[in-house]
Amino acid sequence: DGCIKAVGQADVIRNQFSEATFERIIDCSGKCVLPGLVDAHTHPVWAGDRVHEFAMKLAGASYMEIHQAGGGIHFTVEHTRKATEDELLTAFQQRLGRMLRAGSTLVECKSGYGLNLESELKMLRVIERARKSMDIGISSTYCGAHAVPKGKTATEATDDIINNHLPKLKELKLSGEINVNNIDVFCEKGVFDVESTRRILEAGKDIGLQINFHGDELHPMKSAELGAELGARAISHLEEVSDEGIVAMARAKCAAVLLPTTAYMLRLKQPQARKMLEEGVIVALGSDFNPNAYCYSMPMVMHLACVNMKMSMNEALAAATINAAYALGKSDTHGSLEVGKQGDLLIINSSRWEHLIYQFGGHEALINYVIVKGKVIYENERCETMRSY
Repeated sequence: DGCIKAVGQADVIRNQFSEATFERIIDCSGKCVLPGLVDAHTHPVWAGDRVHEFAMKLAGASYMEIHQAGGGIHFTVEHTRKATEDELLTAFQQRLGRMLRAGSTLVECKSGYGLNLESELKMLRVIERARKSMDIGISSTYCGAHAVPKGKTATEATDDIINNHLPKLKELKLSGEINVNNIDVFCEKGVFDVESTRRILEAGKDIGLQINFHGDELHPMKSAELGAELGARAISHLEEVSDEGIVAMARAKCAAVLLPTTAYMLRLKQPQARKMLEEGVIVALGSDFNPNAYCYSMPMVMHLACVNMKMSMNEALAAATINAAYALGKSDTHGSLEVGKQGDLLIINSSRWEHLIYQFGGHEALINYVIVKGKVIYENERCETMRSY
């Protein structure tokens, strides 16, 4: 059934299963077995290349300046609306393949580059098709409130989402056509304010979606306090979170999904990972893969979290496995090697697991096998011929 049957000392396991036959036995001598990595925040369905914006950022343009100049989310929206469902699916599957080879076995995937009902549903159908056709685990997020569409005010966009988008999603969810897990809003100055965010998140919760949204990224918005009050499962970014917000999240057992790539790429203030951990917040990590932060690799994300956010390697590994699974409401089935949980694991070509974080950008010769539901879905031949260090 793809679930873990036993965990323990090798001799005990050999005894217990002495009569069993196996299709395949993998010799892990001198290697490490780890839980499959969980990427708790990505935007992987889109069309249109934004490499030109990287040069603008390096020249000093801010995120909001690029956004106001017609770049950023709006540039991607324009290209995503024009792309066919099949074109989006092909690009999305290739991206998921790269995430998988970097060790991610469960990935949260958002819509949000459609901003009208037709295009948002197109993105959600693409996510659903990938979920059904690929081995990688997917948690699907409706993020229709990612930006205010051109020609609308935030209030008009909010009304459209509540009156048109969410009822349609509920209908498609009930018919089994699209299975959406989470609702997301970009709660930010100049995008969706706290009141609009509250209305959308409550309406999403009413149709059975978990609240998992962008908050306190560029300006302090008291998003963390709002999320704690609404019973949010997780809030992402939190570069500008208040001390009160951190305490509220800890009390509410609301996970903080920190995104080291975004703070790094946009040269923002680093999220206060240490303070959150000391206050008892459940800290998770995500790659924030999107045209603005083009990173597929959770090992690289863990490295940045350790160096820039002062997390220990143990904390980073927990944040990229069990805590990230918690942020997606899946910690009872994913994120650790325990009896009864789904058999998602990595075998790395090193006798010390820390190499997965220590080798910055080195995962291509380090990840030997990626296993999902007990089935080898990626085997890296290069590992057999070379030591990883």
